[in-house]
Amino acid sequence: MSDSLATSSTELKNSHDARVNAIAAAVRGFHERGKDFRIYHGSTNSTRTADFRRDQIVDTSGLRNVLDVDAERKTILVEPNVPMDDLVDTSLRHGLVPPVVMEFPGITVGGGYAGTSGESSSFKYGLFERTVLWVEIVLANGDVVTASASEREDLWRGARSSFGTLGVTTLLEVQLIDAKPYVQLSYHPVFSATEAVKRIRAEVDNPSNDFIDGILFTKKSGVVMTGRLVDRTPPLGTKPQRFTRAADPWFYLHAQRMMSKSSKPSVDIIPVTDYLFRYDRGAFWTGKYAFLYFMVPFIFLMRWFLNTFMHTRVMYHALHQSGHADRYIVQDIGMPYKRAEEFVNYVDANFGLYPLWLCPVKLSPDSVLRPRACSQMTDKNMLNIGVWGPGPTDGQRFAEVNRKFERKILELNGLKCLYAKTYYTEEEFWEIYDRNSYESLRSKYHASLLPTIYDKVKPNHSTMKRSWVENRSHRIPDFVWRLWPVSGLYGVWKTIASQDYLLER
Repeated sequence: MSDSLATSSTELKNSHDARVNAIAAAVRGFHERGKDFRIYHGSTNSTRTADFRRDQIVDTSGLRNVLDVDAERKTILVEPNVPMDDLVDTSLRHGLVPPVVMEFPGITVGGGYAGTSGESSSFKYGLFERTVLWVEIVLANGDVVTASASEREDLWRGARSSFGTLGVTTLLEVQLIDAKPYVQLSYHPVFSATEAVKRIRAEVDNPSNDFIDGILFTKKSGVVMTGRLVDRTPPLGTKPQRFTRAADPWFYLHAQRMMSKSSKPSVDIIPVTDYLFRYDRGAFWTGKYAFLYFMVPFIFLMRWFLNTFMHTRVMYHALHQSGHADRYIVQDIGMPYKRAEEFVNYVDANFGLYPLWLCPVKLSPDSVLRPRACSQMTDKNMLNIGVWGPGPTDGQRFAEVNRKFERKILELNGLKCLYAKTYYTEEEFWEIYDRNSYESLRSKYHASLLPTIYDKVKPNHSTMKRSWVENRSHRIPDFVWRLWPVSGLYGVWKTIASQDYLLER
């Protein structure tokens, strides 16, 4: 839980100011020496690998407190490393909840602001960044400033989805809305991608919906889920449907069962926190691949027994430590509704990866780092399609498959989320994004010593040519590392042993 539960607001604010002064001094030192630096947050929900050195970073991992909740204004003041579960827990104690909550509890407020994050309420409120009212930022010359719609508005917009390349975000005020204790979730079976897209589009126009997302289990079967915040409890004799405990079902398996019950919609009453983090256990459905890798039966008993390792905080650590992040296609793509079915058909024919996640999203057209194509769109609503699953183990082949994937996205006027691996060349990247506006903003706010967004997401050409087996930093001999299940066990062991896995020891 957040330290704010045990410390007064004044003490927390004093502590915050002291931490920010220390961060500003460190940044100023890099600026005066003309040395590049990077920001270390202490956690990640990205599948991109990172290699930080302690003498080249500004450590912001201590900024993890909730400083204040203003129940009257319905706002919450938080440091950037406050995770979603702490944000939700603190808000709910005041009868409030964030309008957009990312589905993994370990995703942080700062990560959501800077990293293009949305969820099943994003058709209504947009991406998480749209709920941030103002931010405090340490500029790359050491100055501490605030940015909002009325003050340094260009920085406020520019820092959205900028992946920390315009400065060091140290404080954010987030808008809240009235909470209710339950979500009434309806499961609507669909029998084609065409029907799924049509159903989602129709539900987006229904003002009674608070949440909408969908799952395609195959090309011819899926479910669209619509939710409403409600006060009422389940009917007498039934219990709320839970998803966060070890004995609860993984959400996608439960949704599949609900879809199979009838051709008509089925309904659950779900505690609001269980709904918001329903995809945590099993990381949607990608946790199933861990069972396949270790040859463990994918049955309820084993999911219950291994529950500790099946939460996303643990899974992301193991994914990076094992090197398996270089083996999986993990992409989220915003697709115009009229091209969504064509994209699903492409994925079906070329990858055969199912399930696919469908989530309607309202874009933020005024952000500096939105692709050029956004300015030409008359419809700012898109359908996010999540494509997650194993790819080729050969590094060059893996890169070729992903580049082919990215070309198809551009062909269909889709938008790729940059939290995942990116294989564009620098020239291709800046053909998609407005480099002039971005670089002008970096120059204005002294950010030249920070990496550019392309530096953050670009492919490592040396590792692209090697297999995933070679892309690691430990000293285990190759012939041992190649043996099953050495790399997987190593990832699990390192995850248990240490959480600061991105820092070089």
